[in-house]
This record gives sequence, C-alpha cells and structure tokens, in this order.
Amino acid sequence: MAHPIHRITSFHVVGPFTLSVAFGDGTEQRIDFLPVLHGELFGPLRDPGIFNQVVLDAEAGTLVWPNGADFDPATLHDWPLVADELATRARSWADRVRQAG
Repeated sequence: MAHPIHRITSFHVVGPFTLSVAFGDGTEQRIDFLPVLHGELFGPLRDPGIFNQVVLDAEAGTLVWPNGADFDPATLHDWPLVADELATRARSWADRVRQAG
C-alpha cells in the first residue's frame, strides 16, 4: 500500500502558536500547535519569539524551527485525525521531564 507524500508549499502565522499551512495537493490546515509544545524538542517553541521563527524548508517540504524542531508534513496534513493523540503524547513527554528533574 502506498503512503502519500505531502509537501508544504506555504504557511502563515494566523494567531498565537497557530499556523495556516498549505500543501501541494491544494489542501490547507489551520493548526494550533500549543497542545503539542512539550518536551525537550518542542517545549522551547512555547516561547512566541521562538515559535514565530518558523521557516519553510522548501527542499524537505516541511516547517522547521531554529532549534531543529519539525513535524512530518504528512502529520500536519492529517492534523485533524492525529491532533488528540499527539497532544496526549506531548503531555507524557512533559510528565517525563518533570519526573526526571
């Protein structure tokens, strides 16, 4: 079974921690990232100054942040289907960091 490959073609910041993301297949997603910004890699993006430094890596077709954080374009494309699961996982990352600290 073939797995579709999605590429991001553009994005716009539309609110705090929220991006409108356009894909090569003509679809768009409005994504509130705040619920998944936990853990060592994504936690720093809770700082609006860092979050808003997001750029489009045109070669990879995804969004990246200065600290190396990125998301699989297929995950972003299917955000409504995966957002709740990702938020649950992100909370567990935050719990592990608190327990280790």
